[in-house]
Amino acid sequence: MKIIVIVLLVAVLVSLFAGLFFVYKDKGQSNRAVTALTVRIVLSLLIFAILVGSYWFGLVPGASR
Repeated sequence: MKIIVIVLLVAVLVSLFAGLFFVYKDKGQSNRAVTALTVRIVLSLLIFAILVGSYWFGLVPGASR
């Protein structure tokens, strides 16, 4: 579970910097920055859902119900 969350966090950072790169490179002429930032938002929501689900099912150590 930890590895999945870490990989997704790295993917979020890559998407964030890709969006920054596309903003500077395309100078507003393309939708690549919007796409990269949309991917970042989707990945962030996926991480949140995984963490909430892990807590709900008791997979997170130290989180007792």
